Amino acid sequence: MSKTKSVAADVDIVPKGTDEDWVYTQTIKEHFFSPQNLITDASKMKDYDGLGMVGSPACGDMMKVWIRVDKKADKIKEMKWQTFGCGSAISATSMLSVMVSEKGGMQIEDALKIKPQDITARLGGLPTRKIHCSVLGDKALLSAINNYFLKSKQKDRVIKESKRMIDKIAKVTDHDIEEAVLEGAHDLAAVQKKTKAGIGNPSVIPEIEQLIRFYTEKYFG
Repeated sequence: MSKTKSVAADVDIVPKGTDEDWVYTQTIKEHFFSPQNLITDASKMKDYDGLGMVGSPACGDMMKVWIRVDKKADKIKEMKWQTFGCGSAISATSMLSVMVSEKGGMQIEDALKIKPQDITARLGGLPTRKIHCSVLGDKALLSAINNYFLKSKQKDRVIKESKRMIDKIAKVTDHDIEEAVLEGAHDLAAVQKKTKAGIGNPSVIPEIEQLIRFYTEKYFG
């Protein structure tokens, strides 16, 4: 297997029997060894405005997110978190917490637009097999924001995660993709055969592939 000099310097693991390097950037390593906004004792988290949780230890990864909101400005001013999972999950959640709280905080509407690709880009990339870690971060934040909407009596702003539209042309939601995976579709071709997702809208294929990996690992290990 050939590697460039720059890649070799950052390789942590090379899976046997594959042609893919598991490359961890310096940014990922920094957020793993020195995670930002991490909470080690959840009992100390009080006076928060929203709480979100996604995943399960039984599935390998779990994230818990607390947010504090500047209600007048409608900004997330602070995000704290705990995660049970791999180094990529820790790094992705750490980076997400920085993204929503830096520069005085992020508008909630902008935070809702954060995609797994955005977290991955800020980390400098994730190994393909670990992309699902950034999907968890995306979902945990959405869960916390929805909790804030409910607590602050803004039910009209609640986003139903299970029906998040992925492909507007094919009218396919994340729930449709989840159901397809549960029915045995574990790659893009199989999911497209069941849902038509991404066939007429190729720009959404990366997100579809990330969801396929996430749901496959969640339910089938």
